[in-house]
Amino acid sequence: MDEDAAGYPLVLLRHGESEWNKLNLFTGWRDVRLTAQGELEAREAGRLMRKAGLSFDVAFTSLLSRAIHTLWLSLDTMDLMWIPVTKHWRLNERHYGALQGRNKAEAVEKFGAAQVKEWRRGYATPPPAATKDSPDYPGNDPRYAGINPAELPCSESLKDVLERVLPYWNEKIVPHLALGKRVLIVAHGNSLRALMKHLENISDEAIVEVNLPTGIPRAYRLNSDWRAAEARFLGDAAEIQAKIESVQKQTQQA
Repeated sequence: MDEDAAGYPLVLLRHGESEWNKLNLFTGWRDVRLTAQGELEAREAGRLMRKAGLSFDVAFTSLLSRAIHTLWLSLDTMDLMWIPVTKHWRLNERHYGALQGRNKAEAVEKFGAAQVKEWRRGYATPPPAATKDSPDYPGNDPRYAGINPAELPCSESLKDVLERVLPYWNEKIVPHLALGKRVLIVAHGNSLRALMKHLENISDEAIVEVNLPTGIPRAYRLNSDWRAAEARFLGDAAEIQAKIESVQKQTQQA
C-alpha cells in the first residue's frame, strides 16, 4: 500500500479503450462499448487505486456507457460498488460534430494535419457542426430529452467543454470535497482535459500538448481553492509514457 497516495481525495480516470479508440475513430457523444482490452484497463485502474491505498465515498461519471462501464469495473475491483454514483451529461466527451464516426488519419488526409490537430487538441476551435436532423444531434437521443435544447451542443471546442464542465464541478462536486469526501470522476479524454486545465492551471497554449491515456488514474491533492497542490499518475512511468505517445500518434496511423 502506498500510504502517501492515500491522502489524495480526488482521482480522475479516463475510460478504458473503447471500440472506436481501437478503430481510431472520432467518437464524441456516440455511445460505444469498451473493448476487452478496455475492460482489462478498467480493472487494472481499480487495482492501481487499491494498491495505492485509495478509497472513495462518491463517484461521478457521464451518460456514455464506456465511462459508466469503466467506473463499474474499477469500483468492483476495489469492492466499492456500493458507493453513491451520479451520472451527468456535463461530464460527457467533447462533441466532435460532423467529425464523429470519421477515421482520424483519414481526416488528416482530407483536412490537413494542422487543422485536425487544432480540432483534436486545440483550445478554442470547434470542429464542423452536426446538423439538428443528424443522429449526432443530442436532441435526437432520449437520454438528453429533459435538457434545455439551448444547452445541447452540435460541436464543441475544449473551451466549450470547460464552460459546461466547470459549473458542474463547482456546484455538484466541490461540495462533496468540502465535506471531506473522497471523489472519483470517471469520464473522457476531453472532459477530463478541461478539468485538468482548471485544476492544474494549464495555459490555453500548453493544453494542446496534454494527452490523457485510457485507464490511468490521475490523483490529486487540492489546496483551499480546490486547485491542484499536487497531481500524479498512478502506475508504471514507462507504461504511462508509452500510452501518452500512443494517443499523440493517432492521427499518424494509416
